[in-house]
Amino acid sequence: MPPATEGGQTDKDAKLLPLPRKLAVPPGAPARSNVPSVRYDLAVSGTGELGPDDGVPGDGSSREIFERGGASWYGIQFHQRKTASGERFDMTAMTAAHKTLPFNTRVCVRSLVNGSEVLVRITDRGPYAQGRIIDLSRAAAERIGLIGLGIKQVALTIIDREGMRCGGSEVEEGEAQAQTPAAAPAPARRQVKVPPRRRR
Repeated sequence: MPPATEGGQTDKDAKLLPLPRKLAVPPGAPARSNVPSVRYDLAVSGTGELGPDDGVPGDGSSREIFERGGASWYGIQFHQRKTASGERFDMTAMTAAHKTLPFNTRVCVRSLVNGSEVLVRITDRGPYAQGRIIDLSRAAAERIGLIGLGIKQVALTIIDREGMRCGGSEVEEGEAQAQTPAAAPAPARRQVKVPPRRRR
């Protein structure tokens, strides 16, 4: 038997009141949460609406962001294989792959998760997965704490003039500019004389 309520009515007889459509916050009361709004459109690439980046907090530099999006990394499975530029991939070097930037372009990659930065040189093409804009070598990925996460949101800045900063220090002229290996001369072909065919 259902329990009785005041006045001898049972729960079965009591009517349920509809829930209010608006939040039950008295007018003029402060908001319950002061969490600032967050933008999740980090995979947008190109300059478009992206303003200047202030670099690492306190480094006093102002840089134009070239692109934002996901960064991934590649390592031992590609070590010493030829890249699109003709160089051998070295997973311990500060290099990266990008779809469109010219080879040997120096790029400062800034993690949008922890603010750490690494200077890399473009030597390969890729990545071709949606939402990813750059593939870092294993060493470069370790520098910004990417190894454990696999994919991380980053901002790219092209280092194209003296005095620009990356990772809190001024980029020097030869930094991240590993020499492109000189093309080895092609081996001389042996000429073999083929005797004319005899008629049968």
